[in-house]
Amino acid sequence: MRIIPGITFAVCSILMLGGCNMPDRPETEILPSDTPVDHVNPYMGNISHLLVPTFPTIHLPNSMLRVYPERNDYTGDLLHGLPLVVTSHRGSSAFNLSPVNRLDSGKIRTVTDYSYDREKINPYSYSVYLDDEAIEVHYGLSHQAGMYELDFEKEGTERHLVLASRNGLMEWDGTAFSGYQQLANTTRVYIYAVPGEQPSGVQIITSGTAEEGNKAEGEHAALAATFPAKQEKLVLRYGISFIDAAQAQANMEREVAGKALGELWQSGKEAWNKALGKIEVQGDSDEDKTVFYTSLYRTYERPVCISEDGRYFSAFDGKVHEDGGRPFYTDDWIWDSYRAHHPLRILVDPKTEEDILHSFLLMAEQMDDFWMPTFPEITGDSRRMNSNHAVASFIDAYRKGLRRFNLEEAYRAAKGAITEKTLAPWSGKPAGWLDAFYKEHGYIPALYPDEKETVPEVNTFEKRQPVAVSLGTAYDQWCLAEIAKELDLKEDYRHFLGQSYNYRKLFNPETSFFHPKDKNGKFIEPFDYVFSGGLGARNYYGENNAWTYRWDVQHNIADLIALMGGREQFVQNLDSMFAQPLGTGKFRFYAQLPDQTGNVGQFTMANEPSLHIPYLYNYAGQPWKTQKRIRKLVKTWFRNDLMGVPGDEDGGGMSSFVVFSQLGFYPVTPGMPVYAIGSPFFKSAVIHLDNGKKFEVITENYAEENNYIQSAELHGKPLDKPWFSHEDIRNGGILKLVMGNRPRKTWGSDEAATPPSGEKLP
Repeated sequence: MRIIPGITFAVCSILMLGGCNMPDRPETEILPSDTPVDHVNPYMGNISHLLVPTFPTIHLPNSMLRVYPERNDYTGDLLHGLPLVVTSHRGSSAFNLSPVNRLDSGKIRTVTDYSYDREKINPYSYSVYLDDEAIEVHYGLSHQAGMYELDFEKEGTERHLVLASRNGLMEWDGTAFSGYQQLANTTRVYIYAVPGEQPSGVQIITSGTAEEGNKAEGEHAALAATFPAKQEKLVLRYGISFIDAAQAQANMEREVAGKALGELWQSGKEAWNKALGKIEVQGDSDEDKTVFYTSLYRTYERPVCISEDGRYFSAFDGKVHEDGGRPFYTDDWIWDSYRAHHPLRILVDPKTEEDILHSFLLMAEQMDDFWMPTFPEITGDSRRMNSNHAVASFIDAYRKGLRRFNLEEAYRAAKGAITEKTLAPWSGKPAGWLDAFYKEHGYIPALYPDEKETVPEVNTFEKRQPVAVSLGTAYDQWCLAEIAKELDLKEDYRHFLGQSYNYRKLFNPETSFFHPKDKNGKFIEPFDYVFSGGLGARNYYGENNAWTYRWDVQHNIADLIALMGGREQFVQNLDSMFAQPLGTGKFRFYAQLPDQTGNVGQFTMANEPSLHIPYLYNYAGQPWKTQKRIRKLVKTWFRNDLMGVPGDEDGGGMSSFVVFSQLGFYPVTPGMPVYAIGSPFFKSAVIHLDNGKKFEVITENYAEENNYIQSAELHGKPLDKPWFSHEDIRNGGILKLVMGNRPRKTWGSDEAATPPSGEKLP
């Protein structure tokens, strides 16, 4: 997924974990290694293959305060100040801290760009040396508050701290700095920061010059605090809030006031080990373990809890609400997170998943229209991407036993989002002509290359994406049908189940691709399944070309197999995807399809619509090919190095695929409580379930080259099918997989062993 990149540190609420009375800087023996968080490498993927890299984020699980060094990318030579809070995944710093040794009149910058070295990042701590300034920096944080400790090495110069807001207010009241940054849609982020020592003076930065005053407003509002040369160490503790500065102060006092940096590091490490330790893996490869726990760490970056002492500011109506004892979560890019991120959370943290889904319903209530959000952020629902996939997360959670949300209200909000809001991508407008056409004909009509767009709901850059929207909506309507079935809404069930077959309207039997049609029902011709569609193939698909969307029928794979002519032809079509060349040089291919990196033939490992594809061999009688593909794809594209993530990692969307795949199974169809089996990466993996039980995946004949399942047992009984149910996990037990270095092609191949998929029309 392509979103404007940025960098810095962010915000969330949960009780602060208790700290011990630790020294300021814990040493290795105080923070013992070889716990789960010690296997996390925040730098993994920090150099992108093409678009947006991963960011080395410092935060606690699902917390409001997230931070990362602000620079152009990992190879950037300069740090843009020290970040204090970033307000969304990939956002820029709302506030910056710039420690300097001297203020040169007429040249004072509100944010200093630093040469730096010796940077060290853990999920819960940050250290760096600002070499030109000779300042050593250490940082720790909690959920809504953080702390900088700065050691000034230069002698004989005054010390200065410059605090800046990009667009807002900064003021000094004699005790603390406070202020805000104005974000979009009336949303503000507030800060309250207290220096450990009283400054000798505070000035305003205006046009590069320091002037007397204690309040600065507008763009690049900044204050400079001066401290005497004898002050070798400066400490700054601060809190942030989306409610007001007083709440930011309360957050600071609750979480970091009076605490040493070592306490924050210790409690942060404990918080991460508690979260990551819900899955224990054992094997011979430290690299596999690092990839696993780093991927799991990324799944906790979003969404974020923004409840603050029982209240939260909602950008969805611009008001402060009581949370009623349930934390409120936002910043969730549902277009991709429904696929594996939400299903993973159901396994490891179902109570949080219930609170997140409950938050979606609160958002719908707070917006002008009771429509399920599609892309909820700190500043509201940006309605990015295509389709309305939150409906999938509700039916998936419900089918897997989660109940702490209102399914009737979820159905009403999802139905409104799918039938009353326009289906046009990147739009929150009401339904219009495109939607009326879809209801009548079952597909979104496409334009010819020289045909001008006239529909006002269509985004000028994102286009109609008619095939992607038609396929995605068919899946969403299947999810609606399944919720209607649970609610005993028989007429709605039959209606939406029928609509869930709309993908057939665009299936071209001559080519076995989903092919755009014009408003008269004719396939767009001539057509190239690799290159037609312009930038990102958006005129017809969405970020990916036709080869990816050929498989975008998650809810009815059995029918897709039938449309393609049966299991043998289906497998041949899958094989051809991995073998089909780019068709041109990389320069031209990626200039047009920049989101479609991580290629094996026309398969892309870099974008979420592809994640389920390697598991589709299980549905056509050749699970050994799933085992082969998964091992090679993960080993090739997800590695413990700076380029170890193949595409845009959207705060857990892609990393959840890695976690599942390394465990040995994957949720191909959210809404169906079953998992397709792949090829495990570890000798053993234990999932500690919320009900106190354990589900274990045990690998016999464990070895790097033993990719293929020879036989299997589930709870002590033979398993000759390449799938199992969520119930098999929820009740605890053991999945034993006996591996070998050659495929056993008969295992799980019988047609009766096929994973469930599709539902026939009543």
